Amino acid sequence: MEDRPGLRKLTEREKVVRAFLRDGRLVSIPAKPGKRDLLLPVILDQCFPEDRDYEEKEVNMRLALLHPDVAALRRYLVDGRLMTRQAGIYRRARPAASDSVNQDPA
Repeated sequence: MEDRPGLRKLTEREKVVRAFLRDGRLVSIPAKPGKRDLLLPVILDQCFPEDRDYEEKEVNMRLALLHPDVAALRRYLVDGRLMTRQAGIYRRARPAASDSVNQDPA
C-alpha cells in the first residue's frame, strides 16, 4: 500500500484505541497484555482526570460508563500501577498528562 502525501501512519496506541473504543465506550477489554497496556493510560485519563482520592463506588460508576466489567478494569489499572488502592480508596499513581505539562521540574 502506498503512503499518501500528507497522511501519517497511526501509532500502535492510536490503532488500539481506534479498535477498542467506539463512541466513548470500550467495546471489549483487550485479551493481549500489550494492547491492554497501551489502552489503560487512555482509560485512566478519560475516567480519572483529577489527581485526587476516589472511593470504590465512584471508581465503579466512572468505569461503568466505559464497560460493564468494572472489576477487571479496576484490577488492570491497579496491577498496571496506574492507580493505587488503599483501604478502598483509589488514586492515580501518576499525574494526568495535562497536569505534568504545568508542573515545575524542580
